[in-house]
Amino acid sequence: MRPGRTGNDATISISMQFSFLKSQLLLVLGSEEQKNTELFSSSKDKRFSTYPEGEIGSSKRRARGPVMAAKKASEGVKQDEGKYKHTVDLPKTSFGMRANSLVREPELQKLWDENQVFKRVVERNDGESFVLHDGPPYANGDLHMGHALNKILKDIINRYKSLDRDARKDLTPIKLREKAAKFAKSTVKTQMASFKRYGIWADWSNPYLTLDPEYEASQYPEGHVSKSIYAIFKLVSASPSLGSSIDEFLPNLCLAIWTTTPWTVPANAAVAVNGKLQYAIVEVDPLLGDASQSEGDKKRRLGDAVKGEKKPFLIVALDLVPALQAKWGLNLSVKKVLLGSDLENCRYAHPIEKRECSVVIGGDYITTESGTGLVHTAPGHGQEDYATGLKYGLPILSPVGDDGKFTEEAGQFSGLDVLGDGNTAVVDYLNEHLALVMEEPYQHKYPYDWRTKKPTIFRATEQWFASVEGFKEAAMEAIGHVKWIPPQAENRISSMTSVRSDWCISRQRIWGVPIPVFYHKDTKEPLMNEETINHIKSIIAKKGSDAWWYMKVEDLLPDRYRDEASNYEKGTDTMDVWFDSGSSWAAVLGKRDGLHFPADLYLEGTDQHRGWFQSSLLTSIATKGRAPYKSVITHGFVLDEKGFKMSKSQGNVVDPYTVIEGGKNQKEAPGYGADVLRLWVSSVDYTGDVMIGPQVLRQMSDIYRKLRGTLRYLLGNLHDWRADDSVSYNDLPRIDRHALFQLENVVRNIKESYENYQFFKIFQIIQRFVIVDLSNFYFDVAKDRLYVGGTSSFTRRSCQTVLATHLLSFSRVIAPILPHLAEDVWQNLPFPYTWEDGSPARFVFDARWPPSNEEWLSLSQEEVDFWGNILELRTEVNKVLEIARGGKLIGSSLDAKVSLYTSDENLASRLHEMCMAAKEADNLHRIFITSQASSSNCFILPAFTVKYAWVFKE
Repeated sequence: MRPGRTGNDATISISMQFSFLKSQLLLVLGSEEQKNTELFSSSKDKRFSTYPEGEIGSSKRRARGPVMAAKKASEGVKQDEGKYKHTVDLPKTSFGMRANSLVREPELQKLWDENQVFKRVVERNDGESFVLHDGPPYANGDLHMGHALNKILKDIINRYKSLDRDARKDLTPIKLREKAAKFAKSTVKTQMASFKRYGIWADWSNPYLTLDPEYEASQYPEGHVSKSIYAIFKLVSASPSLGSSIDEFLPNLCLAIWTTTPWTVPANAAVAVNGKLQYAIVEVDPLLGDASQSEGDKKRRLGDAVKGEKKPFLIVALDLVPALQAKWGLNLSVKKVLLGSDLENCRYAHPIEKRECSVVIGGDYITTESGTGLVHTAPGHGQEDYATGLKYGLPILSPVGDDGKFTEEAGQFSGLDVLGDGNTAVVDYLNEHLALVMEEPYQHKYPYDWRTKKPTIFRATEQWFASVEGFKEAAMEAIGHVKWIPPQAENRISSMTSVRSDWCISRQRIWGVPIPVFYHKDTKEPLMNEETINHIKSIIAKKGSDAWWYMKVEDLLPDRYRDEASNYEKGTDTMDVWFDSGSSWAAVLGKRDGLHFPADLYLEGTDQHRGWFQSSLLTSIATKGRAPYKSVITHGFVLDEKGFKMSKSQGNVVDPYTVIEGGKNQKEAPGYGADVLRLWVSSVDYTGDVMIGPQVLRQMSDIYRKLRGTLRYLLGNLHDWRADDSVSYNDLPRIDRHALFQLENVVRNIKESYENYQFFKIFQIIQRFVIVDLSNFYFDVAKDRLYVGGTSSFTRRSCQTVLATHLLSFSRVIAPILPHLAEDVWQNLPFPYTWEDGSPARFVFDARWPPSNEEWLSLSQEEVDFWGNILELRTEVNKVLEIARGGKLIGSSLDAKVSLYTSDENLASRLHEMCMAAKEADNLHRIFITSQASSSNCFILPAFTVKYAWVFKE
């Protein structure tokens, strides 16, 4: 009888129907006062984990007096009595609950560096190598969250496999290249330091750089023949133009065009019309008013062409006549209507050059939304114009130099800035020669250079191209032999590759790898063949690509061309950056020891289907006949936690450095450390766009803290355990064998997810296993065995055997994702971990992946199902205990006795065995954490309703 109670016993009865293995189960809860409660229903959870969501037991049911007293004493809390503190084996470990990541993670990284752990892991690998080829980064600034996602994904894979195995005007080209190289190397160094802080493992002392001489030389592929690349005219810029034509109204009939780039008129080659539109020949009548002063616009002016007594007939789109009449302030009388197709092949006099040009049919870009419906076409200054020029064989004129000024080809305009006085000069010339109808300012969108914030000009220049047609079919076939993750990525790169035109591989920049071509000074014919390429390749391999700029032509040419050197000059074009980076497989995979071609894996953002994935594919197919990779993984973009694109102007940018180190205000922006950032990467389905923000990071931090708490529990309860204390598998209690069965399944499922690159599944498995299966069941039940079971007792040592196995396995399986946490655990192991030869595994990545244990999986299905029932039953018992505690019928769960009744004789028998188990850890009351537990079979129960009954007796 408990103190303070009368001699009366109180009985409460709560009963409901409980479906359990197609039988009825009755549970009676009793204490010294015979409290009774019948178990209520719960659906069986068939998932691997033993608890349904939200139905998790708690250790608060246990009487905690002696344990808490000893714990407080160990923490330095003064106690009135200390008589129990020496009788309890409490956890002891120097592994802190707080990660202190801002200090501890750099310490661990220093530990790895000083002991060359990455090198040790690589050298220890005696199996096949796995090559994850990292794409060359753009050395263009600090890292952002997209870099973090990309590099951490790569590092998770890598670590898992390691376990499993203006001043420019005054600059000469060579000085400019030196500055470019210095900037690139500086940025690479900065980015490298950031990547290291993320915990990324790589051979940082030996990175490959695209400006290394050996790399540069590799871009001239083996077996090159000159016909594999060739030079043609191609579009660089686009603009509209003004033109005229003749008709039956000759000689006074003109084509009216509209352009916002008058400077392109000298390059005019045609006037394009839409063959499906109707056009009108209009007569221009006297002025209705002074259009130049309309609407207060002082800058608008009419041209001299419509101010004289003799006015021309004009051809414009019929639908635009009313708008043009209002715009010009002139009366336009329609004299004749004709289709655009009727105008094709009419010829007109060029307004400046006085040569004849043709009217051509353009594309759908010619509309009646603005302008006159006729488009001045200059193939050397516009993409659409260029396409039309190819169709009709038009001359491609681009009389503009690299300095943005007219060249001698532009005649009287030579030397004028096309966007300044050159533009004005063209307009004035047209007006003086009665070719101008109106001039006015026009506000519209126009491309600007994002760095200088100045308008761009478009011009066609001679370029080098690599023909894709000769191996496009082979490239398409090779795509089908690559494993694409996610699978839909194959459709994306296939569609892009199938429509790929010739590849422009030349760029007009000083930095980069030069195209090794010489031009005859008089004929401009290029000199480039296998002999010249091989000679230059050998020079660059020794001296680097700067040699092209500082060496003389005679030194760059092979011996048999030296006598002709004075007739040649060097080309100044460099390789396209995508050709540059797309050759990385040749410069790295085929050159470095320990690597192989093709790579096992490429991993980049989804935008690289058009970029690095494709350029690497095309260069490899062209020279090797196969793809440079076996598998390709693509990831999405990083958005804020509301799903919006990150932007500095929006203030929603999440900086990975701030996530790791914290912001200026540590309360608002605390530093979480690299592992929390890595945990976030593992938690998301990277095949689509992913989100991150303060709330997400707080959630990750909470989960990380729970993981760390679990590991601390394991470390603390193994402070006095050594390998010699292990209990053999066959001698372990049933609950321990079931725990090892669960662990082996978890390790295998995690390994499968690593192999399939499904890291979010690993995150889910670990989270559920730690929180549910371990913390809320096994650890809860094990505390009595560990704390008061006796220091060297069998029940404690058997439990420690299981805990040690969990600690060693768990620290290794999380290491690819959380390397700092895993290493911190390993450095705090209370016992040594050694190889079969007796040598110690000093670092977690020395230990390799946990070996498979078939014996742990030998548990019969009947036993597995039975433990599933026991764990489900425990959840229901906990519910009843909570009800009793809420009614103040009991204090702790140890005040209660649990009696179980079932109509299933087999189940009743097995439950009875658990009640009488020889090994105390298997006893049912130990699993329920009650004072007693019993079981027997009974009649089939009907469906019950909840009822309460109080009985008083002497």
